[in-house]
Amino acid sequence: MALKLGYKDLIADAMSKIETLDLEQAKALLDDPDTLFVDIRDVRELEREGMIPNAFHAPRGMLEFWVDPDSPYYKPELGSGKRLLLYCGSAWRSALAVEVLGRMGVPNVCHVAGGFTAWKKAELPVAQKPSKPAAA
Repeated sequence: MALKLGYKDLIADAMSKIETLDLEQAKALLDDPDTLFVDIRDVRELEREGMIPNAFHAPRGMLEFWVDPDSPYYKPELGSGKRLLLYCGSAWRSALAVEVLGRMGVPNVCHVAGGFTAWKKAELPVAQKPSKPAAA
């Protein structure tokens, strides 16, 4: 089956339309109170590999629902007015996600070049996924 557009085409198109921060630019924003790092990887990836310290986890499959104030799944953290700095494993999912959020009208959204794989390879700070509090 021949596709009209393959994943590489989709990623290349998204990358031509979005803002990408290199690792040094992203690292400089780690303690910026006006920036929210958003990890869009699957929870199993977070458990296995860790995450950027203080990042907010928003699984890729729920992102559009969590960012839309009209959605019953809306997360106020994503509508705080902070710059949203998305990342995934290799910057493929995050490129597509940033492009979609831009089309939705989400302001000030970008992603990290190379994703979490590049972040770890550069030996930048990594934290363990926070454990959920025990049910009362």
